[in-house]
Amino acid sequence: MDGIRTRVTEQLGIRYPIVQGGLARVAKAELCAAVSAAGGLGQIATAGLAGAEELRAEIRKVRAATDKPFGVNFPLGRMDITAMLEVTLEEKVPVIALTAGNPAPWIKRINGAAKTLVLIAGPELAKKAEAAGADMVATVGFEGGGHIGRSDETSLVMIPRVVRAVSIPVLASGGFANGEGLLAALSLGAEGVEMGTRFVATAEAHAHPNYKQALVEAGPGRTMIIKRTLGMPGRVLDSAYAKNVLARETAGAPSEEIVPLIAGTVNAIGTDEGRMEESFVWAGQCVGLIDEVLPAGEVVARMAAEAKAGMKRLSNAFAD
Repeated sequence: MDGIRTRVTEQLGIRYPIVQGGLARVAKAELCAAVSAAGGLGQIATAGLAGAEELRAEIRKVRAATDKPFGVNFPLGRMDITAMLEVTLEEKVPVIALTAGNPAPWIKRINGAAKTLVLIAGPELAKKAEAAGADMVATVGFEGGGHIGRSDETSLVMIPRVVRAVSIPVLASGGFANGEGLLAALSLGAEGVEMGTRFVATAEAHAHPNYKQALVEAGPGRTMIIKRTLGMPGRVLDSAYAKNVLARETAGAPSEEIVPLIAGTVNAIGTDEGRMEESFVWAGQCVGLIDEVLPAGEVVARMAAEAKAGMKRLSNAFAD
């Protein structure tokens, strides 16, 4: 089918406004390349990589697999991104995504060498990202997996508020996993979607089969939020481990007791080793829409076809 044209597709040079999220330890070259080759925008996650030269190797793997645009995702405030960002600029990666911190100094360093996408939650942070020079923002609602905003504002309410607040393109994130969701996001004023959980349950994702299967089997009620007491809430798949973390937070445990429990090394026990009850893994409420593990390219193609079919259905509903 023909592509879906928005300012996001035009600015990023992609066919469909479908962006794969920056999934720590999960989004490596194989997933990134598969999403980009299918017409979306894949990303390499820097979280979980050993250093700048490992990132360079991942970038070159993507380039060997596809000539389509792709991005690199940086979590600010949790690691020193300086060396990895320099490698990304040296390798002329066309898109750089910035999350979980102040993007302003990094956007200044990028200085137009790549398109910049900033992940935010809500209109106020969107305005700050726009003022800092971001090319586009992705706003994540309460339904999302991984780190979400500090309010409980859902995507349905947040998206149009962010769209009204800024003039740059907005991607919708949190609760999106299929073409119907993409169409809904577009109708709310967004110009595409950014998805994480759906792309974990793909053949190319660098995640243990137990993690992928758990997403297929889970319903939306199988997710929960931890880390609220740290001021950085995140939605995870429920597990004995995650329930213990939440119980300690509820009991008033100090941050120095909670922080070691949610370290990346603990997350890796689930993502890499598949010991699901001994760890926590990120997952959004859209697990209720995931029925099978698919190739990432098929996820993109299905979403585009579903959105097109949904548009025809709506056109018939509004026909004179």
